[in-house]
Amino acid sequence: MFTLAWPIVVTQLLQVAYNIADTIWLGRTAYPSAAVGALSLAFPLIFLFLSVGGGLTVAGSTLVAQYTGAGGDEDASKAASQTLAFVTVIAVVVGAVGYLSTDLLLGLLPADSETARLVIPLASDYMRVFFLGTPFLFGFFVFSALMRGYGNTRIPMAVMFVTVVLNVVLDPLFIFGWDVGPLDFPAMGVEGAAVATLLSRVVATAIGLFILFRLAVGPQLKIAYLRLERKWVKRIVNIGAPSALEQSTSALAMITLTAMVASFAPPVVAAYGLGNRLISLVFLPAMGLGRATNTMVGQNLGAGRGDRAERAVKLAATTGAVVMAGVAVVALVFAEPIVSVFISSTTADATATIENGVQYLRIRTVEFAFIGVLQVVLGAYRGAGNTRTALAFSLTALWLGRVPTVYLLTFTLGLGATGIWIGMALGNIVGAVAAVAWFTRGTWKDTVVETDDGSRAETA
Repeated sequence: MFTLAWPIVVTQLLQVAYNIADTIWLGRTAYPSAAVGALSLAFPLIFLFLSVGGGLTVAGSTLVAQYTGAGGDEDASKAASQTLAFVTVIAVVVGAVGYLSTDLLLGLLPADSETARLVIPLASDYMRVFFLGTPFLFGFFVFSALMRGYGNTRIPMAVMFVTVVLNVVLDPLFIFGWDVGPLDFPAMGVEGAAVATLLSRVVATAIGLFILFRLAVGPQLKIAYLRLERKWVKRIVNIGAPSALEQSTSALAMITLTAMVASFAPPVVAAYGLGNRLISLVFLPAMGLGRATNTMVGQNLGAGRGDRAERAVKLAATTGAVVMAGVAVVALVFAEPIVSVFISSTTADATATIENGVQYLRIRTVEFAFIGVLQVVLGAYRGAGNTRTALAFSLTALWLGRVPTVYLLTFTLGLGATGIWIGMALGNIVGAVAAVAWFTRGTWKDTVVETDDGSRAETA
């Protein structure tokens, strides 16, 4: 499990490094609160579109894992190829729709007057460039998911490392501009951060496709299998649609919360976005264990070893809770120096952003151990192909534990920004308790693939 998990954690750390690099550089522009706030507003809207492809890649990971566990390498190859072809079609559609609807989506946010004047135009610039690169972003999602299902998590980590380094180098060039010799990059501000990310993703997808088609280190993609077949598309949709819906509803919850946050002044908006990026960083150990659990459950159920699958889940959940509790202590003690790294300006807005960000981070540490448990149990459900159950508990965490609580505390009880921070912390606590209670029933162990004789793999 740890062999699978640590490269996933590092890969996700590098994924977050994309966002952290953007935040650090934009925090050093002339208007840091507006620039960082633009990312705060843009990301939930972008995530709404990306969730469609991200959810469908779960199907590819699950199918490859279970076929690999059952010894069906050719079926694993076909599942991988069909997933790539289908998600590519979806990516083109999603990118076009996102690009054309950017201003409409941002116009729906009930923004504070200063936020509308300073932040939303920057968010629009960022989103348009980002949507142009959607096919390349989805391409890397597919590559990582298929390799993870096969059990090879180190190569995606290496590819991500290369592209993060590239992004870190390109970010300041496009954000601030550079005119030295033959290199002439105009200063593009927030839009430049999106351009740097887009170029880095192009490189990541190119490397990933070369590996899947040419190297024998994962499921072997074949050109002959790229022609979409109704049977495979149906299987991908049946497994992936609940995960896509899960991620989409997560995005909708984020948009709803962002709409509430947008009614505040830029320092609160910026603190919310900055805090979320820091939470996504500490979220990584839990996510790594959850995705490793996905693979281990899938391969063990495919091999008919439900007993080992269950032991893996229990071990991962315990480890996740302990590790995340340790992360919580560090975040609680060092909240102020951590937040201050991202804002270098000494203006009144920047100072207010730091103060709000520190409070946000400290309050959310109470949920960290629950995040570890929830991600592992959701990973178990997905690995078994039981994505509808994972959807149900994600909805519980977001739409019962978080969104209504934020509204109640912030607006009904009048706690202001503090109500946002407290409400955000409650969602994963509610979701973890509910998901674990359901998990103990043991009904999650059925597989979604068939063995060579046409029967489903037996599970213990």
